[in-house]
Amino acid sequence: MSAFPRSARLGRHDAADSAGSAPSWPELARRAESLGYATLLVPDTLGTLSPFTAAAVAATATTTLRVGTFVLNAALRTPEAVAWDTGTLRTLTGGRFELGLGAGRPGAEQDAAALGVDFGTPGRRIERVSQTIDAVKDVRVMVAAAGPRLLRLASEKADTIALGVPPHHTEEQLTAKLDELYELAGDRFNGLELNLNLACAGGEPPEWAVSRFGSSGVGILTGSPQEMADTLRRRRDRLGISYVSVNAQFMDAFAPVVEKLAGT
Repeated sequence: MSAFPRSARLGRHDAADSAGSAPSWPELARRAESLGYATLLVPDTLGTLSPFTAAAVAATATTTLRVGTFVLNAALRTPEAVAWDTGTLRTLTGGRFELGLGAGRPGAEQDAAALGVDFGTPGRRIERVSQTIDAVKDVRVMVAAAGPRLLRLASEKADTIALGVPPHHTEEQLTAKLDELYELAGDRFNGLELNLNLACAGGEPPEWAVSRFGSSGVGILTGSPQEMADTLRRRRDRLGISYVSVNAQFMDAFAPVVEKLAGT
């Protein structure tokens, strides 16, 4: 198992706020690095910062922090364009860039329309993800997957799979998703890195998070730092989830957990 948690993910709400103040973005990257986070991930929406540019600036502002996309909407760019940008960033960051891909979040067709890009059918978008993985060649790739077709592709071609389960889902539901992945991946399963994103983390979830996600579930991590660390260790040992990402709004609240889990 790899050490964890290794990522702070910048969520959509935060990025929209950060975009209005240029100094705040590199400051956030430096803060994440100083708190012990290994990776800063950027979403891909028109309401947030442009992911490749934001990742480049974050890498320039830091020395060891890895940067990446969580996740790039493959429908918005040709595989060749993604390979070009990925290769450039990996070169200029000394290999600190991580590529995350997806077939488009709910509502992403509006971004495609605004950019004048054909969003395509689900099948066409999944094929675009596959073509993009092939285009980047020797780069490790994360694929965010929930449905069976994208899970199958991820099980065949991805190095890391971000499990697309809603925050309010129970561990039993998460286990069922992992059982599905196990059947699809076969011999590749034990070599896959598994990611789970936390919608919120801390002593108590804020009211907006409760109204949006509910008060409990695998994506709602609460308790003392020790309790949260114990929960994540148990999920790693029982379910194999060793890559944990958290919304940047909770970066400071989750930092004591990062410290307790560093290198374990």
